[in-house]
Amino acid sequence: MEDPQRNTGEGSEERLPRQEERDRAPIAVKIVVAGGFGVGKTTFVGSVSEIEPLTTEAVMTQASEDTDDLTATPDKTTTTVAMDFGRITLESDLVLYLFGTPGQRRFWFMWDDLVRGAIGAVVMADTRRLEDCFPALDYFESCGLPYVVAVNHFEGTEYYEPEDVREALSVPAQVPVLVMDARKRDTVVDSLTALVGHALDLTPA
Repeated sequence: MEDPQRNTGEGSEERLPRQEERDRAPIAVKIVVAGGFGVGKTTFVGSVSEIEPLTTEAVMTQASEDTDDLTATPDKTTTTVAMDFGRITLESDLVLYLFGTPGQRRFWFMWDDLVRGAIGAVVMADTRRLEDCFPALDYFESCGLPYVVAVNHFEGTEYYEPEDVREALSVPAQVPVLVMDARKRDTVVDSLTALVGHALDLTPA
């Protein structure tokens, strides 16, 4: 009896592996980009997004002077009040959707909604004020979400080795710590690739 799964009629074409790969639906995953105020989250998302990134930047006013410390970022005039959103295709079948969190404490109530469904998080750090990323580290540790630490190295600041930052932040040995520049696409991609790999390593077989 003829196998009903095979089409051997005249004019039929055997599908090649590459054709099957092209027809395969891409895997879409959600990633959160977190960290302290003014650490570069909006820049991080914007530097790799293949679509026009969605930002919710608002002009800072005198009303925020008592809550937003601008000592390390004196030229900052806007702040994220809801989230940043972007998309990047790492491979033909892997699409990352990036959600940047607001850094100020008064907007932390939105984090639970932004994190829901994410496979992991990139926690950005500024070595001039490492303490600003402690709340994000504590949050992801407490909820068990995989994360990596991406040190945004600003021009004119002292360079620190990843292991020195790990020790200063008391980050577990299995968590990747990278030094990057949020303005440079290749280093941002490296951070995202490290997170995806780390999340996969922690996924039960």
